[in-house]
Amino acid sequence: MPENTVTAPLAPMEPEDVAHAFAYIRALQAGDIDTAGAVANDTGPEMRRLLLDVAARIVIPITAVDDRDGEPCAHSFLAAALGRLLLEVLCHADGACLAFSPGIAQTLIRFTENILTEEHGDVADVLRQLEAAGMKQAMEANPGHRTTA
Repeated sequence: MPENTVTAPLAPMEPEDVAHAFAYIRALQAGDIDTAGAVANDTGPEMRRLLLDVAARIVIPITAVDDRDGEPCAHSFLAAALGRLLLEVLCHADGACLAFSPGIAQTLIRFTENILTEEHGDVADVLRQLEAAGMKQAMEANPGHRTTA
């Protein structure tokens, strides 16, 4: 498979970027449009890129081909293809609502609700866990960096 932005290894995010992206996602998930707007205004035009970085970190591991238990099956490749397709749509929707920050964040919320929680469990808790994992990776990649998130 040719390497592209979806299959290439992901560089760690900066701790502030993780904090901003998840603050925005969690605010939208909670229905707090004012806070989401404030975070988006503070972050500026970088918000879209941050959300796409977070999307890749959530979707790729969940949909990656798993061959740890032997040979991958056709369903494994289907999940990986669907994950790549979702990321491509978010990155290149050519003006569709999904290509903008609210659409990307809402897609991540729905992906979390439908794929990462059992029976539509506590989405906010799963988002907090994803943020903690992203922050841990960012802090390990930037050991001298401090954040107030």
